Formats: sequence, C-alpha cells, structure tokens
Amino acid sequence: MRTVVAVAVLLAVLAFAIARPRRLPEAVAAVPAAALVVLIGLVPLRDAWHEIAFLAPTVGFLAAVLVLARLCADEGVFAYAGALAGAAGRGSPRRLLAVVFGVAAVVTAVLSLDATVVLLTPVVFHTAALAKVRARPYAYACTHLANSASLLLPVSNLTNLLAFSATGLSFGAFAGLMALPWLVVVAVEYVVFRRFFAADLATPAVPYEAEVPRPPVFALTVLAATLVGFGVAEPFGIAPGWVAAAGAAVLAVRRTRRPGLARELARAAHPSFLVFVFALGVVVLAVRDNGLSTLVNAVLPDGTGLAALLAVAVLAAVLANLLNNLPATLALVPAVADRPGLVLAVLLGVNIGPNLTYAGSLATLLWRRVVHAHDIRPRGGEFLRLGLLTVPACLVLGAVALWCGLLVAGLA
Repeated sequence: MRTVVAVAVLLAVLAFAIARPRRLPEAVAAVPAAALVVLIGLVPLRDAWHEIAFLAPTVGFLAAVLVLARLCADEGVFAYAGALAGAAGRGSPRRLLAVVFGVAAVVTAVLSLDATVVLLTPVVFHTAALAKVRARPYAYACTHLANSASLLLPVSNLTNLLAFSATGLSFGAFAGLMALPWLVVVAVEYVVFRRFFAADLATPAVPYEAEVPRPPVFALTVLAATLVGFGVAEPFGIAPGWVAAAGAAVLAVRRTRRPGLARELARAAHPSFLVFVFALGVVVLAVRDNGLSTLVNAVLPDGTGLAALLAVAVLAAVLANLLNNLPATLALVPAVADRPGLVLAVLLGVNIGPNLTYAGSLATLLWRRVVHAHDIRPRGGEFLRLGLLTVPACLVLGAVALWCGLLVAGLA
C-alpha cells in the first residue's frame, strides 16, 4: 500500500506538470505532494531535509545558469548565433540543418538544454523565416539536441549534475568519457533527420544575404571564461553554481543602471521551477524508499561490460518515459553510485530516452509551448516516429562509444 500511494502521488505531480492547468506553476502540485508524503510517514522529515540539502547545489547551479543564459541572450549571443547560422546556410535547407545542429549541440553542452529550448528555438524560427525555408526540421532539431546533446559536460543538464558526484570523476574526466558518445549521438541524429525530413529539406535553395551583427565579444569572452572556470574550479571543491553565478554577475554589471534588473533576473531564474525540483526530489524519495529501489536493484546487471551498459541505458530510457527523466535519475543513480560506467550509462538513457515521448523530459514539454507560440503544431505520432528512429540507434551506438572510452580509461 505504501508503494501504491507513493507512486500515485508521483504520477499526480507529473500529470499536473505536463498539463499545467490554467498555466499554474508545477510547484503548485509538487509542494503539497511533498508535504503529504512527509505527513503520512512515507518519508521521515529528517530524510526529506537531507534530500533537499543534497539537491541544493544542483538547484543553485540551475538558477545561476538560467540567469547566465538570459543575460547572454540580452547581450545578443543567440541572435548572433542565428545570424551566423543563416549566413553559413546560404539559403540551402540541408546546409542550414547542419549548422543548426552544430549550434544547438554547442549551446546545449555549454549553457544547458533549457537555453536551447527557450532561447535558441525562437532564434531558429526567425532564421528559417528569413531564409524562406520550412522551420519543422530545425525546430525538431532544437528539442532532440536539447536532450541528446546534453551528454557532454556535467553542467549540460540537471540530470548530469545530479549524477556527477556519484561518478567519482573529475570535470575533465567526465567530459573526456562522454565526448565520443556525444559526437556519435549527434551524428546519428543528423543522419536520421536528413532522411526523416527529406521533403522539407528538398525545397530549392533561395539566395539569402544574412546580415551578421557585430559579435558580442564581451559576452562570448565571459562565457568562454565561465566554461574554463568549471574545469579549473572543480579540483578546489568550488561548486559549478558559484562559477556560473560569477559569470552571470560579470554580465549583469554592464546592466546595473537598467530599471527593474533585479526583478528580471529573478524571473529568469524561474524560482517556482526550482521549488518544484526540491519538492519532486522528496516525492521521488518516497517512491524510491518504498519499493522502487528494491525493484531497481533486482533488475540491474551485476557487471560493467558492454551488455551491462546497454541494459542500464535502456532501463533508464524506459523509466524516463514512464516517470520523466528527473525522477528516473534520482531513482537509478543511488543504485549504481559505486560504478562510474553505469552512472554514465544511466545518463545515456535519461538524456537520449526523452526524445521518444513528450513526457520524457520537462524540457520537451516546454519546447511544445515554444513551438505552439510559433504556429507549429507538432503531432504526437510524428514525434514518436522520429523518436523510434533515433532513440534506439543512439542508445546502442552511444553505449558502444561509452564502452570504448571506459576501456581506454581502464574503467570497464
């Protein structure tokens, strides 16, 4: 009965987050749900506070990087990237797709998947309109790469941050092991997109002279310094959130005279979503401690070879689509925390898997709202077909690439 109640509460929270009736914040359901599981004894109060403390550095980073991304957008970084993409595409739909893939993969890796969904997607729509090409392939590329291209760095995704400490790896070692899977997965996505959207990409090239603005040198320099700072600060025990906050502070200094700046930055951090993450962590803890951990431990493989990596990645992908990728990460990582290869395999599953269904990640749900605002209505069947072509291939080839990296590093 405790398991049934815990799962029912989690599903109710996720259903509310997906539907968002009257556009209410996700925290409206998650906070009472977290309080409920504590009040009825599914999670001891001390354990709930411990989970919140565990999540605090990760949530702090999320807030800082959201503010950093917003300030980068205000400085013109995304508009500049869109203009460069348009100029490099030169009116060719196929060439533009390759450029958008590159830009989206880099933005996702450096500024996290939320920046790709919220800030890059509108720029891609604008670029497609100027180039007079159909926007569908590029819009879908943003959501797919927001998920699958977030494998590279510990700071590319909330799921990566949650799992990073469990790997026992340094920032550089994590990036080194995930670099090949990242490249392989992006390449697989690109090949599938070229065939899936062949009709959209077959439209004749239109001569297009893009006006590329002056590069936002200051913002790009701060962004590069922040990225380097993630790797430099990690050996000294400085959390990534502090590095991202420093980068945001440097960019914010240029705008201190702007009226309402503090209010804008507070909105950019999406405080209600941060509260939702804390509350969701407590609800997932209730599920984990009341049956899910036992089930996960029973089905997890014992080894760390290629078969085990693939099995864990598939399990993580399935759970991501059933429970959403954030709960799936919180449920699986503790079970494999002593095996870095399997932790990275979990990340393959929870980052690639959400490209199969809308419910796989909150970023995908947010992407749906963004594209609806631009008069594109993604069809569930089309999304699923594209996911069936990309997700299994990316999981298999990504697991093989990860296994190769682990062999070279002596961790397989």
